[in-house]
Amino acid sequence: MEGGGGTAYNPRTVEQVFRDYKGRRNGIIKALTTDVEDFFQQCDPDKENLCLYGFPSEQWEVNLPAEEVPPELPEPALGINFARDGMQEHDWLSLVAVHSDAWLLSVAFYFGARFGFDRTDRKRLFNMINELPTIFEVVSENAKKQTKEKLSVTNHSNNKSKSNTKGRGTESHGRIDDEELDEEHGDTLCGACGENYASDEFWICCDMCERWFHGTCVKITPAKAEHIKHYKCPTCSSKRPRP
Repeated sequence: MEGGGGTAYNPRTVEQVFRDYKGRRNGIIKALTTDVEDFFQQCDPDKENLCLYGFPSEQWEVNLPAEEVPPELPEPALGINFARDGMQEHDWLSLVAVHSDAWLLSVAFYFGARFGFDRTDRKRLFNMINELPTIFEVVSENAKKQTKEKLSVTNHSNNKSKSNTKGRGTESHGRIDDEELDEEHGDTLCGACGENYASDEFWICCDMCERWFHGTCVKITPAKAEHIKHYKCPTCSSKRPRP
């Protein structure tokens, strides 16, 4: 394998292997986060077995696997493109991330074996690698961040209905405080049943107490919510105004 710059790259010390690992890792993270649209397009399911390569230069590439057997370096997972359209995009990216983590470890310890790292060196290399988040963790955190950003968006026009779902592919109803977002790792509890939400469920927020409710718990459907300008939950509706 070449190092993304056209020249062979063979790290020989623990520090060099770790730099190689970080460069390849950063390249793959780019593909799965900032360059995800480009990466998605390159993984055409109609093409042959494709692999995601990361290079020490922090670049990435989608390409066919090496032809020589055995290859110069361990090869990434084959055929990542075939599952692209058969899964939710986040699930597919997470799967690629998991396989990429495994590939990076195999490359790092391939170098370790090739250049005779002893037990102490292998342990030091692993500890250095283990201090960094895995690619899977980075991709998952990026997805959570995007979800929080969507949930925190306020309505820009008073003419828009606030009664929208919290589910996948919809806007938020009002806003959720950052503290509430952080609670239970970003999970919000229904004000009626106390259960967490699922991405495929309809949710509505009370404009009075700002608590979220399953639509089924308060007997509000998405169609009905479209005609509600200011929603009051059953508790707030039952409160009598002070004289």
